Amino acid sequence: MSNVTVFCFLASYLVAFGLEIARWVRQVSINRMVMLAAAAAGMVAHTIYLLNRSGQTGMPPLLSSTHDWMLVLAWLVVGSYLFLTAVNRKLPLGVFLLPVVIFLIVMAYFVSDGPNLSVGPKAAIEQAHSGWVMLHATLLVFGITGVVVGFVLSVMYLYQHRRLKHHQAMVNDLALPSLERLARLNRAAVIISVPLLTLGMLFGVFIGLLSRKGPNPISFADPIVISNAIVWLVMLVFFVWLLATKRPVGKQVAWTTIWACGFLLVTIISLQVLTGGLEAIQTWH
Repeated sequence: MSNVTVFCFLASYLVAFGLEIARWVRQVSINRMVMLAAAAAGMVAHTIYLLNRSGQTGMPPLLSSTHDWMLVLAWLVVGSYLFLTAVNRKLPLGVFLLPVVIFLIVMAYFVSDGPNLSVGPKAAIEQAHSGWVMLHATLLVFGITGVVVGFVLSVMYLYQHRRLKHHQAMVNDLALPSLERLARLNRAAVIISVPLLTLGMLFGVFIGLLSRKGPNPISFADPIVISNAIVWLVMLVFFVWLLATKRPVGKQVAWTTIWACGFLLVTIISLQVLTGGLEAIQTWH
């Protein structure tokens, strides 16, 4: 069990994605159970890896490092994929969700796997605020999972819109939800994720204020803190617009969500990679 590496579950997800692509593009009839088995095997290895990491660091994966935090996010997306695919066998969700999982795992390789000192979790934990930090990290990871789901639903909406416009049929009895249902699910994902992100941000501010009483205060001038605040404001503006629009046009919602979610993911991940690289350089020196 201790020999499980990132490559073990990444390889399983790549196999599952390859089978999804084969079923989608080459019209190959593949047993759904084979794809689910490959993804499930990857999730088991994924879980074991996170548990091992937690044992090594003595902290939950959400708090131990940026590397582990991103792998938890990927784990939640895989869980969503397995559940939804098991419920609806005709839904080719893996074509849209598994690339996100693979991307997150690859990005996790480039970030620091040590304590993320730049955003203060270790300092906060040392000051006996671990419960608040855990709540902060949990709200953010579930909020970003909702953002990922909204992003994927947006891509599915645009693909379905294009397919129907050009009168293209689905292959091998595969089916996508109707445009109306995709727009409704898209709206729900945004409405759920934005409050979670907002609460996560508020608890982050609260933790920062608490840390000022200790020897290791969290700096609100940190680039990651500032970028997260900007992203939150962008999502909040979109959230208010979405609620204020009585009958939003589905395609408009999809494009706006792709832009907002893409902005969020690229900003957070790129800064985490940059921070991880800087920490690695500092450690090397």
